[in-house]
Amino acid sequence: MTITPDAVQQLLDSENFGHRIRGINQLRQLDPGIAFEMLKPMLVDPNARMRYAAVSLLDTLGGVDRTASLELLRDRLFNDSEVDVQAAAADALGGLKLVEAFADLEQLYHQTSEWLIELSIVAALGELGHPGGFDLLAEALYAGNDLVVTAAISSLGELGDHRAVSLLLPFANHEDWQMRYRLTQALGHLGGAQAQAILVQLAQDTHEQVAEEAKRNLNYLTMDNQ
Repeated sequence: MTITPDAVQQLLDSENFGHRIRGINQLRQLDPGIAFEMLKPMLVDPNARMRYAAVSLLDTLGGVDRTASLELLRDRLFNDSEVDVQAAAADALGGLKLVEAFADLEQLYHQTSEWLIELSIVAALGELGHPGGFDLLAEALYAGNDLVVTAAISSLGELGDHRAVSLLLPFANHEDWQMRYRLTQALGHLGGAQAQAILVQLAQDTHEQVAEEAKRNLNYLTMDNQ
């Protein structure tokens, strides 16, 4: 069955929530330019689940008009009444690499008390690649929530600033093996002699997955240096 803009619009206009969500999903199968315009009203839909689905899809369709997407996501980031929609907006800003939003993400990180928003912002900073993110990620390493800390470790690896290695060193002995596992991945991205030395230690980790990941990243760094 051919999916047309008119058919999708009928789903989006339905009073049935299941139909409306199906309409959001079917936007992926339309021309991106058409789908983008149809998606925009959904970002301010009265139903929070619809707004969440629409914001999440903007991560895919937002490249059609990056300027408009930036403004739409900024609005949801600061003005949506639902925490998970705000978090999805942060995710989409990172996914679209809208570096112009760095100051907005930094501002909200310091304003919010919601760990889910903090987590999404920290994860987005790794994707965003803005050098200003280093200081915020260094701060996030001392957040009270382990999920936020783990995301900060990953994002510091993605950011690629070698100053991060000394900040990450204490986590080699962290009691949570998943944090040590994420550390091995970050060190593999960062490279350098100090990172390799920590990976040598982690290659002897008591948790098999950590040790194997450390060995894999050591091999990667060794091959990269040849």
